[in-house]
Amino acid sequence: MNRFAHAIIAHRKAVIAFFLAATLVAAFFAMLVGVNYNMSDYLPKKALSTIGIDVMNREFDQQIPNVNAMVRNVSVQEALAIKEQLAAVPGVTEVLWLDSVVDLLQPLAVQDAETVESFYKDGHALFSVAVAEGYERSACAAIADIIGEDGALSGEAVNLTDMQNSATSEVNLAITILLPAIIVILLLSTTSWLEPVLFLAAIGVSVVVNMGTNVLFGNISFVTNSISPILQLAVSMDYAIFLLHSFEDNRKIYDDVDVAMFHAIKTSITTISASALTTLFGFLALVFMKFRIGPDLGLCLAKGIVLSFISVVVFLPALTLVSYKFVDRSAHRPFLPRIQDASRVIVRLFVPVTLLVALLIVPSFLGQQETSFIYGNTNEDPGRKIGRDILTINEQFGRTNILALLVPSGSIADEKQLSDDLGAHPNVKSVVSFAKTVGTRIPAGFLSADITDQFYSENYARLVLYTNLEPEGTATFQAVGEIERIVESHYDESYMVGESATLSDMKEVVDVDNIRVNLIAIIAIFLVIAFTFRSFSLPFILVLTIETAIWINLSIPYFTGTPINFIGYLVLNTVQLGATIDYAILLTDTYMVNRRTMGKSQAIGESLSSAFRSILVSGSILSTAGFTLFATSSNAIVQDIGLLLGRGTLISMLMVLAFLPAMLSLFDGVIAATTKGADFYVDKPAEKQAA
Repeated sequence: MNRFAHAIIAHRKAVIAFFLAATLVAAFFAMLVGVNYNMSDYLPKKALSTIGIDVMNREFDQQIPNVNAMVRNVSVQEALAIKEQLAAVPGVTEVLWLDSVVDLLQPLAVQDAETVESFYKDGHALFSVAVAEGYERSACAAIADIIGEDGALSGEAVNLTDMQNSATSEVNLAITILLPAIIVILLLSTTSWLEPVLFLAAIGVSVVVNMGTNVLFGNISFVTNSISPILQLAVSMDYAIFLLHSFEDNRKIYDDVDVAMFHAIKTSITTISASALTTLFGFLALVFMKFRIGPDLGLCLAKGIVLSFISVVVFLPALTLVSYKFVDRSAHRPFLPRIQDASRVIVRLFVPVTLLVALLIVPSFLGQQETSFIYGNTNEDPGRKIGRDILTINEQFGRTNILALLVPSGSIADEKQLSDDLGAHPNVKSVVSFAKTVGTRIPAGFLSADITDQFYSENYARLVLYTNLEPEGTATFQAVGEIERIVESHYDESYMVGESATLSDMKEVVDVDNIRVNLIAIIAIFLVIAFTFRSFSLPFILVLTIETAIWINLSIPYFTGTPINFIGYLVLNTVQLGATIDYAILLTDTYMVNRRTMGKSQAIGESLSSAFRSILVSGSILSTAGFTLFATSSNAIVQDIGLLLGRGTLISMLMVLAFLPAMLSLFDGVIAATTKGADFYVDKPAEKQAA
C-alpha cells in the first residue's frame, strides 16, 4: 500500500493523462453499444414461451401480431384497401382482419356478431399487424401515417417503439437535472467552489469508461442503459467523499500535501474498499437471476463499481494534488450547520426510533412478502398519446390480447376440435386457424401457398387466439393456464406465444429469483462485514439495520395497495442493501476507532459528528438520483426503481443515524466480546456514575 500510494503521488501527471485518454476512447466505444428493448429476450432459454418463439421463428415467416391499428369511419372495401397498404409496409409480415376469420361474400348480419365486432364495429376497423423484430420503429411510423391522425395504435411493438423514442431523451433529461442537484449538494457540504468538480470528475470518468466497456457485451438492456450511469454516479460518489474528507483531515496534521495525500489514501482505503465490496457483491447477486436482465444489469453495475473504486484511489488523488492550490483559492465559508448540534438532536431520536422499528419490523417483513407485482411494461398513461390510443381502442373494441399456439400438424379433425374448444372459453373472442377459417372440407394442398403458409409449416399448425384478457394479472394468468390445459388435452406437444404467455413465464421465474438473489446478497455482504471488522456480531447488527429499512420501503406498496414492477423490487433489494450498507460501515468503523479511547456514549456522539456529513451528502445524492429517475422516466420499470431507491435511501439514512447507534450502544459488550482486537476503552468509575 505504501508503494502504491507513493507511485500515484510521484506520477500524478501520467496518471491524469492515462485516465483522460481512456475516457476519450471509452466515449467513442459507448456510441457502438446496442440497446435491447425486448424483455422477452431475457427470459431463460428453457422457458416454454422462449422455446415457442424460437420454434415459430424457425417454422413460420409470420410473427405473432404485435400491433393493433384502428381506423375510423371506413367501409369494408376501404378497410380491405387499407389492409393491403399495411401489408406492403417494410417489416410487416402479416395483417389479419375480418376477412381472415369470416367469409365476406356472406352478409355481415348473418355472421357471428362477436367475431365481426372484434374487427369491424360502428364503421371502425381494427387490424392485427405482425411486425418483424428490428423493424418496430420504422414500421410503426409507417402504419401511423397510413391510419392518419384519427387512428390509434397499441401493442407490444408500439410499446417498444415508445421506449426507444423516449429512452435517450429521458436519460439526458435525468442527467441534466441530477448533475446540478449533485453540485448544489456538494457545494453545501464542502468549503470550496471547485471541490465538487473533483468529485464529479473522478466518478464521471469511471461512468464514461464503464459505458464504453459495455461494448464487450455487444448490447445491453434498456433498463441497464437507463439507470446504470445514474446509479453508478450516485452510489460511488461516497468513495470520493471519503477520500477527500480524509485528505482534508490529514492536511490539518501534515503541512506537506503529498504526505497528507499519502496518509489519506492509507487511512481511507479500508473504508472505501469495504464500501465498494459490499456494493459490488450486492450488484453481483443480480447475476444469479434466471431472468437474464439481472445478469445484464448486475455485471454492468459491478463493473462500474470496480472502475469507480480504481478512479477514486488512483485518478482522484493525482487530480487533487495537481489542482489543490486552485481549490484552496476558491474556498468559501461552510454552509451546513455545526455537526455537533445535529448529533445532539439525533441522539434524542434513539429511543423513539428504536420503539418505532420494534413496532414496524414484523408487519414490514410480512407486508413486503405480499407486495403485488407488475411484470409487463404497457404504458396506459392517458396523459400520453400511447396511453390515449390504448384507451380509445379498448373503448371501441374491448381489450384485445393476442396469443399464438403451435401444435403438431397432421390431423385437421383434431385441429378443428381444438379450435372449437378454445372458442368456447369465455375469454377467447375468436380463433384464427385453417380448420376454423378455411374449413375441414378443403385440403390444404388445393390452396395456394399464400394461404396455407399462414397456418402450416412443415411440422406445426399455427392457431391465433383473440382474447379479451388484460396483459397480466391473476385472472389473466389463470386463463392462460386454462388455455394450456385445453391444448394439452388434445396434443402432447404445444407452445404458446404472446405477451401474456411471456409474462406468465416471467412470474414463474421471479418467484425463484427473489429468494435466491436476496439470500446471496445478504450472505455476501454479511461475510464482507465480518472480515472487514473481524467480528461475529457486527454483521448481524449492520445487515439487520439496512434490511429493516428495505422491508419498510418495500412494504409501503403493499399497505397502500400499489403494485410495483418486479424488476424494481428485485433490483431495489440488492441496490439498497449494497449501496446504503456503506453508511452503516462508515459509522461503525468510526465508532470502533473512537471506542478505543472513549466511553460508549462519548464514542457514539463523536462518531455521529464525524460521519454525519458524509452520510448526509452521500445519501442525499443517492436519494436525489432515485427521485430524478422517477420524475423523468415514462418507463414503469425505471420509475419504480427510482421511487423505491429514493425513498429507500432516506429510510436507510434514518436507520443508520438513529437506529444503528442505539444498537451499537445496546450491544456494546457483545461487540467487544465477539470482535477480534476490539480493545474497547473501559469507563472509569466516575464516568460510569455520571452515565
